[in-house]
Amino acid sequence: MNLHGLVSGVVGTVNPFVPVTLNRSTGYTTADDGKRTPTYTASPQSAQVQGLSAPEIQHLDGLNITGVLRKAYLNGDWRGVYRPDNQGGDLFVFAGAAPVPPSLQGTTWKVVQVFETWPDWCALAIQLQMG
Repeated sequence: MNLHGLVSGVVGTVNPFVPVTLNRSTGYTTADDGKRTPTYTASPQSAQVQGLSAPEIQHLDGLNITGVLRKAYLNGDWRGVYRPDNQGGDLFVFAGAAPVPPSLQGTTWKVVQVFETWPDWCALAIQLQMG
């Protein structure tokens, strides 16, 4: 049962879903000099972003994950680092205009932790990236 699907409409009236481009890592290319450049597949999504709870902050701090952090809910089964499939480093890229909140506009966030993953939805910790 997709519980997130059942409550997302009601929760969305208080904290609306915003458009985001999810750049799923597809590995990397290696230049002649040995430098690796990550490659991605872009996928338009809709995410609900909110602050972290105290236990979530404490958990991430225990993993030595710091910086500007948020929690994102979205449909689908997305992952952070998943070594068996050589996946990881997925990026959230928010548009630079409404309906994206001003605090997220034009920013890029990296998936650093998966809090919950279900067949229909997931909750991810995302970290603001510089530049």
